Amino acid sequence: MTAMFTLDGIRQFHRWTHQSLTLLFDHLATIPASEYTQEFPGFGYPSLRAQVVHLLGGEIRWISRIRSLPLRDWNPSRWPTLADARPLQAEGQAMTLDYLSSLTDDQLNANIRIPFIDGEVLVRTPALILHHVFTHAFHHKGQIVAMCRLLDRPAPLTDLFQFE
Repeated sequence: MTAMFTLDGIRQFHRWTHQSLTLLFDHLATIPASEYTQEFPGFGYPSLRAQVVHLLGGEIRWISRIRSLPLRDWNPSRWPTLADARPLQAEGQAMTLDYLSSLTDDQLNANIRIPFIDGEVLVRTPALILHHVFTHAFHHKGQIVAMCRLLDRPAPLTDLFQFE
């Protein structure tokens, strides 16, 4: 079997994703708490806080599903400030890197079964799930950037091309 994706490539995409998120979170750290929790209509996750917790929780939730680990409550009120939520980034990174250390390139590209609480089973490759995790992070990073603009606090450049 020829590997479509490699562990080295996935690790690089993971590293770039978190470098980009760190730049954005450093910017969010300068925003007053009242604006961090301000709600904006038209966003599925209506505040910066809700976006950050959902974004960071996505990586943890998917790695937990892949590894059949228990899921937890992701109510944003559990992480009232950005400082409270930032450790979730390190937790997700560590979980992903640990998971990747258990795989070969062939396993990364082979279908696995991912059971859900409701009995549904998703069959996908770990590579596809991880690409989803990273692109999901960029989707919500974009929503956070839009919210920052609405607050008249535009975010710095956080796109991938600046890292190489």
